[in-house]
Amino acid sequence: YSSSHMGHARSGIVFDVIVRFLRQVGYKVNYVRNFTDIDDKIIDQANKLNSTSTEIANKYKAEYIQDMKNLGCISPDHQPCVSENINEIIELISVIIDKGYAYSANGDVYFDVSKYNERYNYGKLSGRNIEDLISNTRILDGQSSKKKNEDFALWKKAKKNHIMSWPSPWSKGFPGWHIECSAMSLKYLGSSFDIHGGGMDLIFPHHEAEIAQSSISTGQDPVKYWMHNNMITINGQKMGKSLGNFITLDEFFTGQHEKLSKSFSPTTIRFFILQAHYRSPLDFSNMALESSEKGLQKLLRSINTLEKIKPSKKNSVNTNSYKKLFYEAINDDFNTPILISYIFDVVKLINNIKTNKVFIDKKNKNELILLMKTFCFDILGLKNNKVSTSKNEDFSKLIKILIQISLM
Repeated sequence: YSSSHMGHARSGIVFDVIVRFLRQVGYKVNYVRNFTDIDDKIIDQANKLNSTSTEIANKYKAEYIQDMKNLGCISPDHQPCVSENINEIIELISVIIDKGYAYSANGDVYFDVSKYNERYNYGKLSGRNIEDLISNTRILDGQSSKKKNEDFALWKKAKKNHIMSWPSPWSKGFPGWHIECSAMSLKYLGSSFDIHGGGMDLIFPHHEAEIAQSSISTGQDPVKYWMHNNMITINGQKMGKSLGNFITLDEFFTGQHEKLSKSFSPTTIRFFILQAHYRSPLDFSNMALESSEKGLQKLLRSINTLEKIKPSKKNSVNTNSYKKLFYEAINDDFNTPILISYIFDVVKLINNIKTNKVFIDKKNKNELILLMKTFCFDILGLKNNKVSTSKNEDFSKLIKILIQISLM
């Protein structure tokens, strides 16, 4: 319902690197990224802009996909939307009801959390205890059709003039947030798949609810490995739309925001994000971004320098030792900051080779070039050129061209 910000960039880049690495070492990866295009906030935005919810959702979906491309992220194999999978969602809800773990009330459908917890462990991902969950849940008001406070919605009956609703066995309505992802996971990845990603803020209740829904419907644990990236902060506070403290990616690329000292290329943003471990919080500052920009330029220059260096007949470089360190870092829970520190050890080495303090023969030079390009470009997804998405820059270039034409 709005433009993408740095938090979205982090999640996109983190899982892009994971997919890149897994494919680079020989795994066949089915990469799925879904879009929530049914949401009250989308409807609110549509009403505010005198538009339709479909137009709003499609606008920001297209903008997000372009932002991810600018950041060097490869396109997923599938990018399903909730609105395209209503039949699958209804079928999944029906299965859960038939198995006795959901109930319909006044056109709404709710998942029975307490019944689920009698046999399974609701809270195993987040570490939450259901008794604490119950005591901290908002007390039901007289309008609610829930049996218990902790139960969550699988289907909601639409109000009279609700502009996003579909017919179902229970009511004309729309799906709950959690059931959407379970239905799309089952459709595109099967009853059990390897990796489910997302931000840490999704662990509870979203991913906890996904586990419950999918486990009941298939009889097995849906995910082998849950991976959650941490948040981007500004002055220690989470960057997010709900807090109104976010900077859009387009504003980073153009520099048009009061908190920005200048524009930053998408590759600089990507490099900045990869300098922190994905499970650690990352605090935004102009100084940090400017430092990342300088470091990135230094790295890219060194690779160009290495390619131009004339090899020696003598050799004192053990390329395999660096290769071992690179793979150890990325294999250690995708530890990109450690990997980058090793990459800059090679940058120092290249400077020493250039000044003839260290010698490298043709074989090791070619292997070192391949190693650096594989990790910097193929795995980390950095680009050896500045990617400009600045609308102002593009407009300025167009004006210069028109002036040149008029002077001919």
